[in-house]
Amino acid sequence: MKVVRELKYWINAYQEVKSAAEELQLAFDFAKEGIVSEEEIDANYKHVLRLIEDLELKNMLRREEDQLGAVLKINAGAGGTESQDWASMLFRMYQRWCESKNYKTTVTNWQDGDDAGIKTATLQVEGDLAYGFLKSENGVHRLVRVSPFNAQGKRMTSFASVFVVPLVDDSIEIEVNPANLSWDTFRSSGAGGQNVNKVETGVRLHYQYKDPDTGEEQEIVIENTESRSQMGNRENALRLLKSQLYEIELEKRRAAQAAIEAGKKKIEWGSQIRSYVFDDRRVKDHRTNYQTSDVTGVMDGDLDEFIKAYLMQFGDEA
Repeated sequence: MKVVRELKYWINAYQEVKSAAEELQLAFDFAKEGIVSEEEIDANYKHVLRLIEDLELKNMLRREEDQLGAVLKINAGAGGTESQDWASMLFRMYQRWCESKNYKTTVTNWQDGDDAGIKTATLQVEGDLAYGFLKSENGVHRLVRVSPFNAQGKRMTSFASVFVVPLVDDSIEIEVNPANLSWDTFRSSGAGGQNVNKVETGVRLHYQYKDPDTGEEQEIVIENTESRSQMGNRENALRLLKSQLYEIELEKRRAAQAAIEAGKKKIEWGSQIRSYVFDDRRVKDHRTNYQTSDVTGVMDGDLDEFIKAYLMQFGDEA
């Protein structure tokens, strides 16, 4: 049924573009006879162009993992309160973007900052193509502004990192060795029900992972405080672990592809990807050079043009 839905989408989308292009041609012929105005021609042309661009964008999201939901984690960089405030602003930005797409979001982990903002937070995003779109946000985000936390009103630079992995579902088989699992429990913090701060409902999962190719041993740590029951948090922590293991496998595939296609430019996820300069009213993506002066709109979740520019330029590589 999933394959049928996918094929049906492409057929319907093609028919829509074909029909709109034929209407544009007809309108152009009528314009020669003075029946249709130039304004109507321009409107029809923009409509056809938008349909084609939407289809091209969808074509950039044809990998298996692109169809999945996403797990988005934000960590404040060095710099104390300033960076922690910036991390919370990014978190709000992504929440607003998800709302605009009608995606279901769940906060699975949240650690308040010392005085303001957050140290780290994890957002689980469920919806078609959520990972396909959000993978463009992987990397370090830089803020430049006059700090409200600085008495001298100095211009400050802050950093926060965004890490995005696919949210695996039942269609993805990921093997987890129970012998490598261990658990800690702790009391959740923040607003919640009667159990919060009284019962150890929060869980911390430790998974000893050995890379089958290199033999290198690593430890994956997942914290989950979403549910008011320890059992619910354990179940979701396991799902998040599978998502991270799946991302590790995807990274291997990307590395293998990069080795074969060495001539292509490769995006390094750990690099600074975007700068938000508030007093200059400018947000610029350093990978695509796309920029906008609508800082307020971006911080309210208007990220579509940044995502589109990235996918159209690097969609075959990402």
